[in-house]
Amino acid sequence: QSGTRNAVTGVGLSIGKDKSSGLVVVSAATGGPANKAGISPGDLILAIDGTDMKGMQVYDAAELLKGPEGSEVEIFLQHGSELKRLSLTRERVLLNPVKSRICKSLSTPGNDDGSLIGYIKLTSFNQNASGAVREAIETLRGRNVKAFVLDLRDNSGGLFPEGIEIAKIWLEKGVIVYICDSRGVTDVYDTDGSNAAAPSEPLAVLVNKGTASASEILAGALKDNKRAVVFGEPTYGKGKIQSVFELSDGSGLVVTVARYETPAHTDIDKVGVAPDHPLPASFPKDEDGFCVCIEDSSSSCYLNQLSTLFS
Repeated sequence: QSGTRNAVTGVGLSIGKDKSSGLVVVSAATGGPANKAGISPGDLILAIDGTDMKGMQVYDAAELLKGPEGSEVEIFLQHGSELKRLSLTRERVLLNPVKSRICKSLSTPGNDDGSLIGYIKLTSFNQNASGAVREAIETLRGRNVKAFVLDLRDNSGGLFPEGIEIAKIWLEKGVIVYICDSRGVTDVYDTDGSNAAAPSEPLAVLVNKGTASASEILAGALKDNKRAVVFGEPTYGKGKIQSVFELSDGSGLVVTVARYETPAHTDIDKVGVAPDHPLPASFPKDEDGFCVCIEDSSSSCYLNQLSTLFS
């Protein structure tokens, strides 16, 4: 799906990658083509339009789901033990890019009641993204959260300006990203803190191989400015800026004209943003599962102290 506006043209699927199973459905937007076809979270995507998904990265699979409104895409999937081949018609699907909730960590020395953590999952960078993140922060802060988790896993990007605006929400000041070409730095995006909404509370950022493009710019900015601790695995590595030139025969030529570099001058392309710490393999990708992790001492991915998450 293409998620650069408040409504997307696609089938309404959010997908992720499971290390053991491959591409998996994270969610299906209510009322979207996938949801109406009975596709459910946990279903495994085996092929898209005949292309085998074995070894496919989330970003590349998301590209295959894109297409004009009214066009069809065939998805071959596994639902439990049942194999299904579905033909879906792409349509405009209303999309809220942010999910949030409050989680409570278990008690720690000197904090018998535990601490409230605001969990924010950002699924895409559409026109509503920065406003939705700001609104989530204000709502969670109003309920006395002491720290935030920003989940960028399987976020394949979207509008570059929204990524910049969301970085400004978290940063007091500093460089967000450099635009570079063969001659060096050609442009700098930074912030003076005037748009900051949450520049001081402890912040953890979750990333994986499905974190791409604008998500990597945001994660890199928060990491290099030492605003957040990044958990997960190296991100996708999409750092090229490309232009399409139309040729006389109607075809197009894609030319790389520049690249993104993080504030520490790390070239994102093909390398991605490296996390500060890995996440346990069993760490869940949904907000309910995340809360279980920090609330339940019997969970296999239990994080028993707030300091464990933010140090």
